[in-house]
Amino acid sequence: MAALYEGYTLCGLVPDQNLSSSGIQGIEEERDRDHVVVTDSTRSVTLYKVSDQKPLGSWTVKQGQKLTCPAVFNSQTNEYVAVTDNKVIRIWKEDDILLDKAFKATVSSDVWKVHCTHGGEPVVLFQRGAVRLLDSLLAAPQQPIEEVLAQEETIRWSTIIVAETQQFIIITTEQKGEHFLYLQRLNPNSVQRYRLEREEPGLSPLSFSAIYKDKHICLLYLYPNGHMYQSVLSVRGLGTEEGVQALPLPRSLLLGLPVGDGQLEAASAMALDEAHVAVVGVPHPSAGGGKDFLCIWNTNFQTLQAGKEMAGKIYGQLWSYSNKVFIPHGKTLSIIPFECPKSSLASALGKLKHTKTEGELNQTCHTLRTTRKSQSTTNLTTDQVLELIKTAPVEEIQKEVEGFLTRSEFQDLQPSVGQLALTLVSRSLADPAFYSSSTLAQLVHTRCLCHSVCPDLVLLALEKKDYFLCQLCLQFFPDIPEAVTCACLKTRAEDKKKASAPSQLICPVGLHKAVLINEILQTPYSDTFLLPHLKDLSSQNVMLFLQYLQFLYLKYSQDAFPQMEGFRSPSLSQIMDWVCLLLDAHFTVLVMTPEAKGLLLNLHSFVKSQVRLVSELGKIEGSLQQLHKMKAKESIGQYSIEIIELF
Repeated sequence: MAALYEGYTLCGLVPDQNLSSSGIQGIEEERDRDHVVVTDSTRSVTLYKVSDQKPLGSWTVKQGQKLTCPAVFNSQTNEYVAVTDNKVIRIWKEDDILLDKAFKATVSSDVWKVHCTHGGEPVVLFQRGAVRLLDSLLAAPQQPIEEVLAQEETIRWSTIIVAETQQFIIITTEQKGEHFLYLQRLNPNSVQRYRLEREEPGLSPLSFSAIYKDKHICLLYLYPNGHMYQSVLSVRGLGTEEGVQALPLPRSLLLGLPVGDGQLEAASAMALDEAHVAVVGVPHPSAGGGKDFLCIWNTNFQTLQAGKEMAGKIYGQLWSYSNKVFIPHGKTLSIIPFECPKSSLASALGKLKHTKTEGELNQTCHTLRTTRKSQSTTNLTTDQVLELIKTAPVEEIQKEVEGFLTRSEFQDLQPSVGQLALTLVSRSLADPAFYSSSTLAQLVHTRCLCHSVCPDLVLLALEKKDYFLCQLCLQFFPDIPEAVTCACLKTRAEDKKKASAPSQLICPVGLHKAVLINEILQTPYSDTFLLPHLKDLSSQNVMLFLQYLQFLYLKYSQDAFPQMEGFRSPSLSQIMDWVCLLLDAHFTVLVMTPEAKGLLLNLHSFVKSQVRLVSELGKIEGSLQQLHKMKAKESIGQYSIEIIELF
């Protein structure tokens, strides 16, 4: 199941006065996955290091000049390429200080955009549809540029894709309400023109995205009515450049997204891989109005996989590089890391974090359909159940929700389950006397929920000291933020034992907290985002947590603990990773705490024993490799003695 992780700010924005534009013209990945080039809408290009959000260089054109296309990085020459005032191509290196003193060349026709793939030569796309490789253009900047587009036909979007070692330029255009697509191959040059099918009268695509898969180019485009279409283009058999005829472009409806009241305006969709698409500016199906979300949808199974609310105005812009989404919103350019595991029906319905048996998902469905069928006497719709949750007592809600889950088809549950959970949590937060633990647990068990769909659920469970529900959420939700993980660590579940120097073979925490910590140890996390929250833990919590980790380690060393059937336990590597994280976050405090001295010495001995084990294994590594390389003799009798010499 796809997941959106905790985001961070790359830089601030300077949107225009009426907030119609974010002030960003383009974002391009640079020489590696940790650098991006950001071009604003007026005069500046800035190089950022993504991992620490630091600007490494910035270049600005003179007052009165304007950047008219986003800068790109040419990895062949380690140079940047941009266009100012539509016709002036500028090229510079990272150590150049002033753009005005860098190389520039004026061409004879207006440039739409410069495209560049990693390792490829930059390609210049002109506003009238002609294409030139950068080097051939600079050899004669004033060469005549032909017009490919028809009269009154204008470019709306373009991109470059590498397919079968060849570069393809994809252009979408508009002419008198009709929309066209050009697929142009470079070296040898060939082009094909397609006509897009018409949508409702007056509707034009809001965004386009393209990926290459299965030897075809897949084009995704989103309309204001929430319809997302896919068209598949062959990269073979393109026509010649002369006399291009517009062929009809078949399409298929990929998703029907919710639009709320009216139609979409500032919305955008981008393909992340073969089965997932990121969408911004489209209402979350389980949230109320007035909120903007970044969502990931699974296009194979048409399910919402993850969602994250974005504060401030959404501008309908979206970029994606190296499993990170770059999204301008309000006055901030944010980076949201994401993960899209290989798609399957089970994972699309929420079954991702652990795999037990292949029939487990079917068993869940069977249980929902056969348990207490007779208890629900009415067939309520989703809206009726939602209204019931707002006022009815716990017992009635539990009965009707169970009946609703029993009647519903499993593949249709996800949007409904999200709405039910949000309504239950909202009432529980507003009315302290109301709380339906079993109903919430049953909704989590459907595996149609994730943290981003119902972000207050885990914190509500902690507030109600519902540690079983916390355990289920940690077990089934793939996108729990690191801040919530640490909030679970702070809970006081059956700690009546003292934290001061317990016996190493006695569990220092109660059963409920031990089970909760075991789930925490197996929860996905990012070191960068987790460490700041770990530093907020009190020294007492840290000591208790380390003592429990020590207890787990000793259980592993006695071979009495690991992976008993039906018992979810962390791996040894997960235990040691968390020991290291806690020491990194609190080492200075622990060194200054007298009560921690014995614990630190014990942990030191654990690490020392691990190092010694690895060292001893290293000594016999060569011998083991020689044994592996030896060929077994073809004829061996019933009994034989063979002497092997190891050097």
